[in-house]
Formats: sequence, C-alpha cells, structure tokens
Amino acid sequence: MLSLEERARRYATKAHAEVDQRRKYTNEPYIVHPAAVVELVRSVTDNETMLAAAWLHDTVEDTASTTGDIESHFGLEVARLVAMLTNTTPSQATNRAARKMAHFRHSAHASPDAQTIKLADIIDNTRSIIHYDPHFARVYLVEKQMQIDLLKQGDPLLWQQASTVITEGIKQLSQPPHNIPPSWFTKQAAKYVG
Repeated sequence: MLSLEERARRYATKAHAEVDQRRKYTNEPYIVHPAAVVELVRSVTDNETMLAAAWLHDTVEDTASTTGDIESHFGLEVARLVAMLTNTTPSQATNRAARKMAHFRHSAHASPDAQTIKLADIIDNTRSIIHYDPHFARVYLVEKQMQIDLLKQGDPLLWQQASTVITEGIKQLSQPPHNIPPSWFTKQAAKYVG
C-alpha cells in the first residue's frame, strides 16, 4: 500500500500535468516546485500529513482540484492545510497591493504547520527570482519580506532561511548592475501598509 505522501506526490504530479502547468522561467514541469517545497519541509519534519500537503499545496489554486477532492483522497487534515495554503483573493481587491495583503492576512491565520509549508514555498520561489526576472524581483522581494513577518509561527529554521534569501536578494538588487537604492524598497513597502 502506498504511503500518504506517495499518494499525494502522484496526485499532484498528475493534476499539474493535466493542465500542462510549467515553471514560469524555466518551462520545467511544474511538479519540480512542489518537490522542492517537500524537501525543504522534510529538512525540518517527517510529518507525513505536512509532506502530503506540501506536494498538494498548489493543486486547488492551479488545477481543477477542489478542497473537497483533496479531503476525499487524503483526509480532513491534509485538506485543511491545503486550504490554508490556497490563495483566496477577494473580488473587492482592486490592485496588487490590496490582493497581496488579503493573501498575507490569510497566511497569517494559518496553523504553524501550514506556515512552515508556506515558508518552504517562499524559499523555493525566491531563490532564483533575481536571476530570471530582476525587474519583478524588486516588488516580489518586498512582498515576501512583508509576508514572512506574518509567518512567525512556522518553523524557525525555515523562517530564518526565508529571511536570509529575501535579504540577500534585496542586497543583490541594490548593487551593480541593478543599483536600486534602499529608499525604493522602503517606498514599495509603504504601498502595502499605507
């Protein structure tokens, strides 16, 4: 009999492949991202429910799967974690800052286990953003810096790793060839709190 994690891996692989979802900058099959998130989560826990949810964390957001599908296949605990990790942007959010803040508040109310998975997600998404899209990275890194400030209940090692990746990315953008002044990042952050 297959383990909960292996069933989740197979389900996520199939769900993302059915919509031919690919990584934005590399065009790799999307499942490489959940796989990386799983390995980051595995570095701090062997909790199979968390590992299953890490495999499935983008299925409701990006495929035809619903939270009900996840619950029927993997149980209520996994479905709850996936729901906590699913971006639920309100329709009244009119601009990027408003949409992101709504998503950040949703993440902030997630359980410590879900916050740990979210930190792993942020780490994997942030690691190469400057290399592939330095222009978007300017906004993205400010957003992620604000988001992790709301994820302090997640695993402290992953929180520190996320913080370091974001800080190093901002530092890299402030140096040649980008030369973005630190005041620019401060002004960007003000859009989200102002």
